[in-house]
Amino acid sequence: MSVFVDIVPEEPKADPARAGVSAARWRGLLTKAGLPLLSVLVFFAVWQLVATLGIWNQTFVPYPNTVWRAFIDVSTTHDGARGYAGYLLYEHLYMTLRRVLAGVVIGVVAGVLLGLLMGSVSWIRSVLEPWLTFLRALPPLAYFFLLVIWLGIDEAPKITLLALAALPPAAVATTAAVVAAPVGLQEAARALGATRTQVIRDVVVPSALPETFTGIRLAVGMAYSSVVAAELFNGIPGIGGLVKDASNYNNTPVVLVGIFAIGFSGLVIDGLLRALERRAVPWRGKI
Repeated sequence: MSVFVDIVPEEPKADPARAGVSAARWRGLLTKAGLPLLSVLVFFAVWQLVATLGIWNQTFVPYPNTVWRAFIDVSTTHDGARGYAGYLLYEHLYMTLRRVLAGVVIGVVAGVLLGLLMGSVSWIRSVLEPWLTFLRALPPLAYFFLLVIWLGIDEAPKITLLALAALPPAAVATTAAVVAAPVGLQEAARALGATRTQVIRDVVVPSALPETFTGIRLAVGMAYSSVVAAELFNGIPGIGGLVKDASNYNNTPVVLVGIFAIGFSGLVIDGLLRALERRAVPWRGKI
């Protein structure tokens, strides 16, 4: 006589630790994506409310849908008119980004090299630091008209202004990072026979990278904050020129379109810089 016994496999038990990690990850994603979205919705709700209440004239605070129509008009050909001043919005933005890119590259490269030099050689730092502080304290409009006198009203003064705006943050951050490089690691490298150049390349530069990236992000922000000033003269096509020209006619919706275009493109570029920083300096915040 044979007896058959059915063996029912036990269901795997849920791992509480794994479930907790998954829940925490979802909460983190929700916080990271949900809160910014919520803040945007609140901003537009308050904007719509203020415009509806009529606290200020529509010239000063237009309705959001008015700004949206201005965005469509600037981005398309309508009633025989192509965009704004003959250029579509993406063409204005392209010219501005091209100027910002050229100015930022020149300013950041010069600033980082200057910061490495100032951080490594104390007497050079003593000589150049006052001039760097002087330049950093100047608002862009203070010397833009001088650049126009020297360089004309073409592209040269615009790019020069953006480069001068981007240089001080990159130089100051790099100088501070180089000065703060771990002395123990430098002495250990010298004890192992490293030359001064090798110490700077293999010890100082890697330790300075995190703060240097912070300076680069600040430099990009300074260049963006100066772009309207840089495009005061002969700035069309360009977002700054668009904003200035529209403001001359109290065309607030187009001014807001230009401001939003600068702001959103700045967010995208800052996000790209953050991603580059995470790849170039993966140890930041972990040691």
